[in-house]
Amino acid sequence: MNFFYALVGAIIAAMLGYLGGSWAGLQTIFGVVIPYAAIVIFLAGIAYRVVRWARVPVPFRIPTTCGQQKSLPWIKAGQLENPSTVMGVVARMTLEILLFRSLFRNTKAELRQGPKLIFGENKLLWLSALAFHWTFLFVFVRHLRFFMEPVPALATALESVDGFFQIGAPVLYLTDLILLAALAYLLLRRLLDSQVRYISLFADYFALFLLIGLAGSGVWLRYFTRTNLVEIKQLAMGLVTFSPVVPAGMHPLFFMHLFLLSALLAYFPFSKLMHLGGVFLSPTRNLANNNRMKRHVNSWNAPVAVHTYQEWEEEFRDKLVACGLPLERQ
Repeated sequence: MNFFYALVGAIIAAMLGYLGGSWAGLQTIFGVVIPYAAIVIFLAGIAYRVVRWARVPVPFRIPTTCGQQKSLPWIKAGQLENPSTVMGVVARMTLEILLFRSLFRNTKAELRQGPKLIFGENKLLWLSALAFHWTFLFVFVRHLRFFMEPVPALATALESVDGFFQIGAPVLYLTDLILLAALAYLLLRRLLDSQVRYISLFADYFALFLLIGLAGSGVWLRYFTRTNLVEIKQLAMGLVTFSPVVPAGMHPLFFMHLFLLSALLAYFPFSKLMHLGGVFLSPTRNLANNNRMKRHVNSWNAPVAVHTYQEWEEEFRDKLVACGLPLERQ
């Protein structure tokens, strides 16, 4: 049911964008008002989530480790698995953010006949996640040519590398194929793997369907529908400079693409996609494990009135003496 509801929700969002772009009276709403509203929700939502996470007290170091902690000099410590210095944390976070190192080390468990619990590699998930995130970044940078004038040299260089094989006209970008293939694998994994399907929620499917719809509509616009790129850049530059003008005659499929992007932006801060910001604020990742080298005092502890043993002994001295119990202070 989660799969069905998410699919229906994504289809409704796509149809709303297409129908809104088909009527001239609604093109300003779907081309200007909704994108601006989505950006405001996106920025405000991210700021709210980040500030809320940053205000959560972390009274002691709780890093996730899978290596030897630094202790005695003759015991080799895991500098990346169990960093005790700031540079070790920086190296660990860099590998985590750029190469998904923890996902690379992830294993899958299967219960087979016997019964036997078998652990195995799960590198295909790591490769698909890495391919999706990096190709999505490439596509984002490529799209900067619509929002900036002059076009950044980085966007031009990425276009040249991405379309190196120059298959057909327009040029076929490899990142488009890799992005769709990675999204297809992530969706099929949730559908075909019974364990993953069991724990999959509406939010998991809905984000995937929005991304598939966004990527699929973009690919269709580029390779199968005759789209006026000058008009698209005119609208994009107008949105950036706060002087938007919706050119007449734009294809409804473009408005569907834009509406799916707006829906993804508005949904982003309140979904699991927010791990983009959460990974930087995770105390299990961004803290050095120096508990054996430094005493950490919980600065959030409120002062409390204590009753020491000496005070307790003085309070009940007569009763303790009558019972014949030993006293520390005679």
